[in-house]
Amino acid sequence: MGFSTTAIHAGNEPDSATGAVSVPIYQTSTYAQEGLGKHKGFEYARTQNPTRLALEQNIAALEGAKFGFAFASGMAATDACLKLVEAGDHVILGDNTYGGTFRLFDKILSKYGVEFDLVDTTDIHKVEAAFKPNTKMVFVETPTNPVMSVTDLSAVAELAHAHGAKVVCDNTFMSPFLQRPIEQGIDIVVHSTTKYLNGHSDSIGGFVALNDEKDAEWIGFVQNSIGAILSPFDSFLVLRGTKTLAVRMEKHNDNGHAVANFLAEHPKVQKVYYPGLVSHPQHEIAKRQQDGFGGMVSFETGSIDNAKKVLENVKILTLAESLGGVESLISHPASMTHASVPLEKRKELGITDGLVRVSVGIEDIEDIISDLDQALS
Repeated sequence: MGFSTTAIHAGNEPDSATGAVSVPIYQTSTYAQEGLGKHKGFEYARTQNPTRLALEQNIAALEGAKFGFAFASGMAATDACLKLVEAGDHVILGDNTYGGTFRLFDKILSKYGVEFDLVDTTDIHKVEAAFKPNTKMVFVETPTNPVMSVTDLSAVAELAHAHGAKVVCDNTFMSPFLQRPIEQGIDIVVHSTTKYLNGHSDSIGGFVALNDEKDAEWIGFVQNSIGAILSPFDSFLVLRGTKTLAVRMEKHNDNGHAVANFLAEHPKVQKVYYPGLVSHPQHEIAKRQQDGFGGMVSFETGSIDNAKKVLENVKILTLAESLGGVESLISHPASMTHASVPLEKRKELGITDGLVRVSVGIEDIEDIISDLDQALS
């Protein structure tokens, strides 16, 4: 089946009891049993829920994975993946990773004996040099948040597997419509479903997709044991969102490219970060492994005062955390998403006080550009 057909139908079987076309919200904590040891496959809602199961089947199919697990947040999904490593293991972590992911490694995992090094994963030679005898995992995010660096997934996967390490890819910025890391040899894909998969800024969630049966058993065990599950209602919301993922992502992609081109020509903008621009250092890699360039654009204004003027003078765009909704959002990474990253590291990565990030929505592109133009001027 094609992508849109899969998005609409995978996991979305008509309800057996009523014939309902949309998967019902099974808002229950437990399930009646016919007798001791006799049930219909569902015993307790932390362990199994039909609405969550439908979503897990749906997103797994979109990512080309055999197994999928829905979590209460993107960070819960990331944390579950990192339960595959233990004390004494080493992880290569992309240096321009989401601030919450960095915080998880720096403040929590390091306390439990997990070693990690921040590495520029856009440079395969630096990745190779970072491997140690105890390296068990490479964790990448591509394109990165917020400077949109692109990692060659197939090259990293080949290198990691040669060293006996797994590769995890955060695919939140692209969604499976624009990038399917498992096709590039990646072992595990994580998402914040909060973003493009849900697409309406009304749900928090996370997802893990993978093919390895042993690892899937462990992720499922972690999901049940720790209990950071996605609720039935949130599962319903995300399942509703994935049905329109293809049409939304096409519009996000078109609008994102238009905004990037506009900003690249604007006299008040010093630099634009967007893989779809030929000036982007990994443009050719992005063309090869992605089916588009997405709706995330960052740009440098030159100072905190300039950034503040833009952020506080937009009319249609909304100053807010998060991304991937139908509405355009604008944010200040240095003080918002990446505040937990040390100042010197932020400067090294280009996350300056003058950097502004835009999650380009699906409004009329003329209105988005007009709003940015007046805010910049």
